[in-house]
Amino acid sequence: MSNRLTELLSQRQWLLADGATGTNFFAMGLQTGDAPEMWNVEQPEKVRELQQAFVDAGSDIILTNTFGGTRNRLKLHQAQDRVREINIAAAEITCSVARNAGREVVVAGSMGPTGDLFVPLGELTMEQGIAAFTEQAEALAEGGVDVLWIETISAIDEVKAAVTAAATTGLPVVCTFSFDTNGRTMMGVTPGQVAALMQSLPTTPIAYGGNCGVGAAELVAAITNMSEAALPGDVLIAKSNCGIPEYVEGEIRYNGTPELMAEYVHTVADAGARIIGGCCGTSPEHLRAMRAAMDSHVQGDKPDLATIIARLGQISTGAEDQSRHGPLGENPATQARDPGRRRRGRDPMRKAADDGSFPGGS
Repeated sequence: MSNRLTELLSQRQWLLADGATGTNFFAMGLQTGDAPEMWNVEQPEKVRELQQAFVDAGSDIILTNTFGGTRNRLKLHQAQDRVREINIAAAEITCSVARNAGREVVVAGSMGPTGDLFVPLGELTMEQGIAAFTEQAEALAEGGVDVLWIETISAIDEVKAAVTAAATTGLPVVCTFSFDTNGRTMMGVTPGQVAALMQSLPTTPIAYGGNCGVGAAELVAAITNMSEAALPGDVLIAKSNCGIPEYVEGEIRYNGTPELMAEYVHTVADAGARIIGGCCGTSPEHLRAMRAAMDSHVQGDKPDLATIIARLGQISTGAEDQSRHGPLGENPATQARDPGRRRRGRDPMRKAADDGSFPGGS
């Protein structure tokens, strides 16, 4: 399938994705508890301003402001009947920025999790999940996006529903999972299982990987493990948070510097990622440093655990264990359902997302 993303990948070794949406919007005036997606229709000039800043910083891929664009998420803001309007508006804003960039920029339609648990852990059926994602995917396609970007996934059932829905549009699909501490997603999925799952789906994503999580070191460890299970030619994505989230004076801030994010680019490129960007906390300033790092990068050896820690900081014990012993050995088709496999406690980013004070996503 020929499309903007595959064409750019055929021309370059690495592509730079964009940075954070929610945390940058907070700096632009978004209030706690408000839906970033509503800005597509209420303050489109601010959405355009941020995405233009990403392009100016060197991003090759920019995501639409639709992370919470399913009716399941929009119903929290009494906007569940505005899915088509909000997603089309977001796509048109992003396309207008990309098409006027003076160079090829890929528009990715962001599709985040529904926020609901699938049966038997929750009440959302596979049919309902597919319907919700289909409604969003069709609106993003109508708005003109180049690719559907399924992101911040934790559960296998959810990615199956999202990919099934996205495939109905005929657009290319990419998927990223969010790996928390212990080297797994919140639902217990390992990086190696993600690689195996992507290869087994009826519609094969053209790229896959990880985003969000708890910092650059943790995500690089996940990508290193994922690359061991990847097939030759698989395109891996890394979109790390900008350092570690911390509560400072009642607000979430990320401690990653532009220098740290530049080092992350070098390290994760060596680990096997070809599409590299930033998630929560990543500003245009960080992206400029990441662009410079990418443009100067010379491929090196795949980093081992000691190298990742030396360059980017400590990672959790579970992720260390996977890095030492490898990601495989579990059934990739089975969604982990044992609550004991979830990590104990919650990091500040996860807690804020759960209580509604942080919009989540990229």
